[in-house]
Amino acid sequence: MVSVTKEEILAKLKSVKGPDLEGNIVDLGLVSEIFIADAKVYFSLTVPAARAQELEPLREAAERATKTVPGVQGAMVALTASKEPGSTPPPPRPVPQAAAQAHSHAPAKPAQSQAKPKTDVPGIATIIAVASGKGGVGKSTTAVNLALGLQATGLKVGILDADIYGPSMPRLLGISGRPEQLEGRILKPMENYGLKVMSMGFLVAEDTAMIWRGPMVISALNQMLREVAWGELDVLVVDMPPGTGDAQLTMAQNVPLAGAVIVSTPQDLALIDARKGLNMFNKVNVPVLGIVENMSYFICPDCGSQHDIFGHGGARDEATRIGVPFLGEVPLAMPIRETSDAGMPVVATAPDGPHAKIYLEIAAKVRARLEELSGDGARTMPEIVFE
Repeated sequence: MVSVTKEEILAKLKSVKGPDLEGNIVDLGLVSEIFIADAKVYFSLTVPAARAQELEPLREAAERATKTVPGVQGAMVALTASKEPGSTPPPPRPVPQAAAQAHSHAPAKPAQSQAKPKTDVPGIATIIAVASGKGGVGKSTTAVNLALGLQATGLKVGILDADIYGPSMPRLLGISGRPEQLEGRILKPMENYGLKVMSMGFLVAEDTAMIWRGPMVISALNQMLREVAWGELDVLVVDMPPGTGDAQLTMAQNVPLAGAVIVSTPQDLALIDARKGLNMFNKVNVPVLGIVENMSYFICPDCGSQHDIFGHGGARDEATRIGVPFLGEVPLAMPIRETSDAGMPVVATAPDGPHAKIYLEIAAKVRARLEELSGDGARTMPEIVFE
């Protein structure tokens, strides 16, 4: 294998013009410290927050240039925002009633969304969403390992892959084939690692281009939710599509969600998008169960040292600022990526390892939050038993 050096990467990045085609991104000081592990290259570009969207092509150009260096097998480049001198974050929004109760000593009352029946999906006691304001933050990997973590607490768990355009559950859970059709239009869910699973990835070929409009997407999601023989489940985890467009908002309105978990990376730009997700759930009176900071820090596989490539602690600070629970930090670690790509999620295949422990702790917090919001968790969920 050809070894790659930071000097080679920097030399190649000097061919990438800076914003407004002035200079290059290296000499302009936009490139963070570069980390190389297993022929994969990781770094970020610091840009003004106000120009983040228009400079996305700059990030793509840097990633493409990096991949052309001999020996590089992959690259991950993120935009992170520079703060203007004297800038301050926007004032916190009013804390939703459910979130305020979570931080008080008063008994928690049922959230407003619980005034309706908990679910109109027979056999499913609780439905939760895992969402992100943008793609590429590791939401689906988080959803899978959260579902497995909830299962490890003694719950019967299923997972619905609601990302019609980019379904990932077949790969993440190592499942192939098509679901069996039962009576009428009812489908039997696929299953692995004890999880019942439904995804558009089981129904269409992997290379099929999905060009459906919003109403078609909603119809497909409703069918995958309500025309599947889920059986008796304590929790159904819905891996939501990334973003906060019409499809996501309609999904949040139509599915009887008990709560939502927001996934974000630490950098300022990702947090801006995460706030949009929080606001979307607030609009439809779905309580936010908490925020997970994914890719929180990078663990060098060679030396074991920790590096904050994309910043660190931003999601924790955001959770504190808006008054919702912070659920935990998940590192950018090779074992998590490798096991996910291989369809062998760490919580299922290495439950005693350090990375599984992080997801298990997040799952325990999510379960406790659900019980707190329900007001009668002791009657609706089995006892947690750790052996």
